[in-house]
Amino acid sequence: MKIQLRFFASVREALGVSQESLDIPDSVNTVGAVRVLLRERGGVWAEALGENRSLRMAYDQQMTDADTQVKDGGEVAFFPPVTGG
Repeated sequence: MKIQLRFFASVREALGVSQESLDIPDSVNTVGAVRVLLRERGGVWAEALGENRSLRMAYDQQMTDADTQVKDGGEVAFFPPVTGG
């Protein structure tokens, strides 16, 4: 399954990337599981998307929680709780 990733504000700055296409295994089927998969990259990924970090998430441009199911072609976005202009 292929999804689109978007990163905003301080998350984007920490990772050094604003977007990415990613092939994910079928077992990664929620927004929360995508976050875990990305953390497993280690380094700045583990830090920026860490479990202890307060992050907002969106799926297909709708605010969501970790339990939201992802589908092929979907878009997952991560950003800090407060994002300014």
